[in-house]
Amino acid sequence: MAVQEVDAQAQAEAGAMGLEELLSLPATVNVTTAGRALGIGRDKAYELVRSGRFPVRTLPLGRTVRVPTAELWRLLGIEPRRGVEAEV
Repeated sequence: MAVQEVDAQAQAEAGAMGLEELLSLPATVNVTTAGRALGIGRDKAYELVRSGRFPVRTLPLGRTVRVPTAELWRLLGIEPRRGVEAEV
């Protein structure tokens, strides 16, 4: 098995997102997905949102909270592919 395949398999088993999955996210995501992108669990992600310490801006919309994907990308140092940025 190639090293990249092993890394992808290890990421999948850990629940972490790979680059392709990060780049395919919609314009906003829920807190659980944002936490997964950052490598933190659901409960910790919601705790950080409630305390105002989530590492990127959150958008409270009624009873739900959304997280802008472009801000996750910036925090993670990810440059979107051409054409993707215009959609965000």
